[in-house]
Amino acid sequence: MTLVIACHSSTVAARPWIDPASTRLSSTGEASAVAGRPPAPGVGLNPPSAEVTELVQWVIASRDNGGMPYLIIDKTDAAVFAFDAAGHLRAAAPVLLGLARGDRSVAGVGDERMATIRPQDRITPAGRFVSSLAHDPHGKEILWVDYKDAIALHAVVKGTPQEHRAQRLQSPTSADNRISYGCINVPLKFYQRFVSPAFTHTSGIVYILPETSSGRRLFWSDKVGHGASLSISAQP
Repeated sequence: MTLVIACHSSTVAARPWIDPASTRLSSTGEASAVAGRPPAPGVGLNPPSAEVTELVQWVIASRDNGGMPYLIIDKTDAAVFAFDAAGHLRAAAPVLLGLARGDRSVAGVGDERMATIRPQDRITPAGRFVSSLAHDPHGKEILWVDYKDAIALHAVVKGTPQEHRAQRLQSPTSADNRISYGCINVPLKFYQRFVSPAFTHTSGIVYILPETSSGRRLFWSDKVGHGASLSISAQP
């Protein structure tokens, strides 16, 4: 299989990420109370959606992460949330995603050359992925999400001048964050500080929420209670 990773060689700076000093999910009977507050205006991220909060509650209650660190990617809001193995929120950041909307990779896309992947096939798939660190053909560290379909999470790449990837991450809206061939681009400092250390010497889980159906249908059931809240504080 020819592995096609939707990235280029140079990394660029991205907009600020959210780096809570002490932030946790509150879950009915499962986790301690929330510390912190929603992100301040201008940070560039909305507060975590109800689906993100509910998914974290389910992961904690079911121990679905198997004692491993995990990431949750909200494609609708173009955001990633990093959690430690105990379910404590470590940080959040904006992301760039596949150009096309959809939740399933097209069959055989991982075998195609990047230049031949049609715009409508450039999808970031939804699902639960056991993920590990690796290196791309240029020696850059990446987090493999879906090896078969050549989907990885990595620091934002420069791309072509017309793509304006850094500007898209810095913009106050998630509407322009669809640009990649399917890979997930995150801010460089977020990757270096939270992703790489968390997944070093261990695997972890990447949960990608769907955008064409509900996360409840994909991940959890009505047996999980409601009422969790998730708050994050913005650093200056």
